[in-house]
Amino acid sequence: MAEGNFVDYVKIFCASGNGGAGSAHLRREKYIPKGGPDGGDGGRGGHIIVRGNAQMWTLLHLKYNRHYKAGHGEQGGKQQSSGADGKDIIIEVPLGRVARNAETNEFLFEITEDGETKTIVKGGRGGQGNVHFKSSTNQTPRYAQTGESGIEGWNILELKILADVGLVGHPSAGKSTLLSVVSAAKPKIAEYHFTTLVPNLGMVKYRDQQSFVMADIPGIIEGAHKGKGLGIRFLRHIERNSMLLFMVPADSKDHRKEYFILMNELEKYNPELLDKERFLVICKSDMLDEELMQEISLEYKDIQHIFISSITGYNIQKLKDKIWEILNK
Repeated sequence: MAEGNFVDYVKIFCASGNGGAGSAHLRREKYIPKGGPDGGDGGRGGHIIVRGNAQMWTLLHLKYNRHYKAGHGEQGGKQQSSGADGKDIIIEVPLGRVARNAETNEFLFEITEDGETKTIVKGGRGGQGNVHFKSSTNQTPRYAQTGESGIEGWNILELKILADVGLVGHPSAGKSTLLSVVSAAKPKIAEYHFTTLVPNLGMVKYRDQQSFVMADIPGIIEGAHKGKGLGIRFLRHIERNSMLLFMVPADSKDHRKEYFILMNELEKYNPELLDKERFLVICKSDMLDEELMQEISLEYKDIQHIFISSITGYNIQKLKDKIWEILNK
């Protein structure tokens, strides 16, 4: 998908419908002059509903259409007939979508399954007709309930990428190159920072017709948790990955420091990210000889790691095996 078409955050205005008023009708027929109350209930107001759609990838369709208003419930009628419910509005969204209240930032819900529905704003309840207020002391109530008003306000929809493996690294660490080698994804690749401006997903084929999904997240720089670089705009996509694959290039000036900068940024953004399974890859290893690999391994003696080269294919299958092992613990 083109970078300009990838939208992972929108703010929408939702207004549910008002409930219809109950009827205060009194039954009047030719041979029943005092038939008593027979007013029906008002219909409920329409809801604003969000539905998951596995065929969607972005929130682009909401970018230019941000106002949603459901229908009002109709008034109750005679002979205890209820008014029609207001028309619901259904908003289709991709999986991995989270809803929050824009004013309080309160978490409302998330959509993770195809066809799953959640009500973001409920319609007003319809009023009760006068038949409900009949009693031994009031045989002909001439009043009924009014319907409840709908709810309106701004809500935030944000997308968090669903993937088995999330690639974590500084800009130009080789994440996009690895994804292009192990999957059919064709991310933009170049030798300058922030080539990847949107997350890319790739299906990685494994042994015996098995597979897993890998996500290339835009590069993280020191201070990303404060919004530097692409900042927290894309850090949230890491939250939905089953495991994190840290990538440090072989030509890094300080391999260990680079790894812990990444760890620190994730911890400051969300400490729970460090509870995920993680594994370290030293990429671009075609630049190294055996002696240099041994030196770098000493820096990571307390961290599980592997040397790979996306260019030559060195250890790519071993990396897949390790990822599969971690995912299926």
